[in-house]
Amino acid sequence: MDNYTPVFTITPEILNLVYGIAADLERIDISREKVLTPQLRKENRILTIHSSCWIEANSLTLEQVTDIMNGKRVAGPEKDILEIKNSITAYDELLERNPYNEKDLLAQHGLLMNGLIESAGKYRNAGVGVYAGNVPIHIAPPHTRVPELMGQLLEWTQSAKLPQVVKSCIFHYEFEFIHPFSDGNGRMGRMWQTLLLYQENPVFAWLPVDSIIARNQQEYYRAIRRSTHHNDCGIFTQFMLSAIKEACAEFKKLNQEGKIVK
Repeated sequence: MDNYTPVFTITPEILNLVYGIAADLERIDISREKVLTPQLRKENRILTIHSSCWIEANSLTLEQVTDIMNGKRVAGPEKDILEIKNSITAYDELLERNPYNEKDLLAQHGLLMNGLIESAGKYRNAGVGVYAGNVPIHIAPPHTRVPELMGQLLEWTQSAKLPQVVKSCIFHYEFEFIHPFSDGNGRMGRMWQTLLLYQENPVFAWLPVDSIIARNQQEYYRAIRRSTHHNDCGIFTQFMLSAIKEACAEFKKLNQEGKIVK
C-alpha cells in the first residue's frame, strides 16, 4: 500500500488555535466531574444529534429530539424520526469503537443508516458528488478506490506525528473528500471526528461542536470547497479548530451557569 499523506498547511492561526484549545481543556479538566453530570451529558448529546441531523436537512426540532431521547412519540416524517433514533443508537455505541479500525467504522455506519439505505454499513458501489443545493462542491473518487483510500486514511490518522486535534480535523476533511458511503457521510465524518478527539480528552465526547457547525453551516461548506479548490485541507482544519475553540468557550460557560447553552 502506498504511503498516504494529506496535503495541508499549518499556519500560525492553526497553531494559535491548537494552543488555545489546549489551554481551555486544562481549565475545563479542573471541574470536569462537576460539569459532566448525567443530565448535562444527556443535554449535550441531544444538542449534538439535533445539530448534526439538522445540517443534513432533518426537520425535527430540538424539543422533538429531546422527546425521542426520552422515549416519547413524536409527529413528523418517518425518515426524520428514524434518523434521530439511529443517531441516538450510534452515539450510544460510539465511544466503544476503535477510531482506527475499518470494521468499527463500517459497523458504526450500519447503525447510523439502518433502515434508511440498503447499503448501510457498506462502502458505496457507484460514483457520488457533494452538493450545496444544486451547486457541486466536489466529485468524489471512483468507488473502486474507496476501500484502499479509507484504509490509507485510517493508517495515516493513527501514525501521523501531529496533535490529535489537528489530525481529527484533517481526517474529517479527507473523509468527506473520499465520500466513502452512498449517504450519511456528513454525519459519519462529524461523529468519527468526535471519537478521534475523545482519544485526546474524554471531555470532547460532550462538547457541542456540531451545534457550532450548524450555526455556521455555509462557512463549513465553504471551507470544504476552498480546501478542495486549493488542494490544502489546512483551510478546513482552521475552520474546524475555530469551531472546537468556540465549543470549548460554550462548555466553560455551561460550567459557570450550570446549564446547557443553546
